[in-house]
Amino acid sequence: MGAAGACSIPTVLFSPRSVGKLNSNQILTVTPRIALSADQILASTAESLGAVEKEKDKKVLEEKEKRRINCWNEYLEQSKELIKPDGGPPRWFSPLECAFRLDNSPLLLFLPGIDGVGLGLISHHQKLGRIFDIWCLHIPVADRTSFTDIVKIVERTVKSEYQRSPNRPIYLVGESLGACVALAVAARNPDIDLVLILANPATSFSRSNLQLLTPLLEALPDPLSPGLPNILRSMAGESLKRVLDNVVQGLPLQNTTEELVKDLTTFSLSLPVLADILPKETLEWKLQMLKSASAYAQSRLYAIKAQTLILCSGNDQLLPSHLEGERLLNLLPKAKCELRKFDDSGHFLFLEGSVDLVTIIKGTSYYRRGKYHDYASDFIPPTPDEARKIIESNSLFNLVASAVMLSTLEDGTIVKGLAGIPLEGPVLFVGYHMLLGLEKIPLVSRIFLERNILIRGIAHPMMFMRSKTGKMPEISSYDNFRIMGAVPVAPANFFKLFSSKAHMLLYPGGMREALHRKGEEYKLFWPEQSEFVRMAARFGAKIVPFGAVGEDDLGQVVFDYDDLVKIPYFRTEIESLTSEVTQLRGDVGGEVANQQVHMPLILPKVPGRFYYYFGKPLETKGRKQELRDKEKSHEFYLQVKSEVERCIAYLKLKRESDPYRSIGPRLLYQVTHGFESEVPTFEI
Repeated sequence: MGAAGACSIPTVLFSPRSVGKLNSNQILTVTPRIALSADQILASTAESLGAVEKEKDKKVLEEKEKRRINCWNEYLEQSKELIKPDGGPPRWFSPLECAFRLDNSPLLLFLPGIDGVGLGLISHHQKLGRIFDIWCLHIPVADRTSFTDIVKIVERTVKSEYQRSPNRPIYLVGESLGACVALAVAARNPDIDLVLILANPATSFSRSNLQLLTPLLEALPDPLSPGLPNILRSMAGESLKRVLDNVVQGLPLQNTTEELVKDLTTFSLSLPVLADILPKETLEWKLQMLKSASAYAQSRLYAIKAQTLILCSGNDQLLPSHLEGERLLNLLPKAKCELRKFDDSGHFLFLEGSVDLVTIIKGTSYYRRGKYHDYASDFIPPTPDEARKIIESNSLFNLVASAVMLSTLEDGTIVKGLAGIPLEGPVLFVGYHMLLGLEKIPLVSRIFLERNILIRGIAHPMMFMRSKTGKMPEISSYDNFRIMGAVPVAPANFFKLFSSKAHMLLYPGGMREALHRKGEEYKLFWPEQSEFVRMAARFGAKIVPFGAVGEDDLGQVVFDYDDLVKIPYFRTEIESLTSEVTQLRGDVGGEVANQQVHMPLILPKVPGRFYYYFGKPLETKGRKQELRDKEKSHEFYLQVKSEVERCIAYLKLKRESDPYRSIGPRLLYQVTHGFESEVPTFEI
């Protein structure tokens, strides 16, 4: 079976300022009254696009900061009730927002950081509560339970719940100190099915600035202790060093402390609450606990077998989390460990506002309700907000591609738009893979936006496996595809998706088409024998053949596989990369089996336009017995292939009469009519 997304796909292929240049003397006559050079059009459009992008970026930053402040305010407001002294020991609580969830949802235990309140996931409760049974650990401010005893508390809960539901995983989500607890519990219970999600784990404590805070606390007089949370928040290496230098020299601390407090903006009003959460004595105790927790977890990493997801911040001022994430990734079982980086985030990752834990879990395919992740039953469709963000991340590419989409009604009429796309599944879209698989981006976006249909891409397994050598694209680059429903190609996944009446996207040519050679544009490389017909007929699925053209308007392959293998270095690299990924069609001959992993050298062109033509849906309903016959199914298979080739030929011919095929007239139209407007095309 073919694979969608057989290689790394750049989100943006061309930018307005590097879109390629026409001869400045060339005139593009768009209307009788308008005549501009290509350079003028592109320069004007680039300026307009730049202004639009800047305005979008500004709004995104403002919204991000607003969400961050709201998260902190909500956290502090609800913390007021939980931090009231009651003399009780550490205990679990389940947030009220988490009352409704999926059947058979796994248990998620949240293990807090140094604050101990247990509300670190407060902005995530509602979404998490739909797919998990959530318990949060609360450690009272005055509690002095040791680290090992906290580990035992969590361990008892894990063992008890595992006995009740041995076929479901238990998720341990720990931040900072809580991540050390999660690692310790996993090391002590290697036979229990655990999934660890570790945010900025404090296993790096011995290499952090936090360990320098203890002498500062001892030097500070009690009246200054309410300022400690602010110092903790605003502390950077140099500012802390300056404070400690003053301590050592015996200079007054008042001025230096005031300098640190001046930097506070977001948390200035929250000072009383933070001081109650971490008074001086509690902070001293927690710092000692961090030291022992880090050493305990570090010494037991070798025993951990649990599936682990590490989340690390690049702007963590308290711990060297970025480096620690890489270190843990290399120490924990490679087949079960993933890392995601958040370069602009600080230590309190889950209170950032812009970080969505549910989206992260979905993007990494870490959500499961059984022993293994099921790409059909465990799939959680993207929320409108998730889909919007993913589509917007490709907005510039979609703008440049300016896709034209045609579809075919039941009576054979070709229409502009997607009215001919069947709404009821199961539906299998079968088509041609353009260079680098670029056609997927506008295709999936447009069908989702206009028809509210989520297409499940049948993808190459490399999109679901971390590179062993580090030479393959980062697996995180495929997270958005997984959020939008991509599944690895496998007969079992086909069966499950057909059973669930899904809309699926299949490229029988797979990687061989996506990484084709020079002069092979729009040439199909399909297996000689049919692969999908009988499965589709078993479920009465509709098959929609389609063609896509436009790659020859975007880039020119100048150095392909045949050129690369002639050079010993590149030949060795290609062999190494190819051996690293799961090979498909090992028992199939011909060119389609030649799925060598490589990256051809592609020179960009002045961008043309993408065109899609969805042929008339082919029915398999009621033909189950007929298409079980090998010859009949092969005839049907060749019919689908012929339809794809016909669609491609139709588009190649019709696009010649499109007055907006070139980017100049297209962008000028959008400048004058708005970038959200649909650019006209040829007459059908």
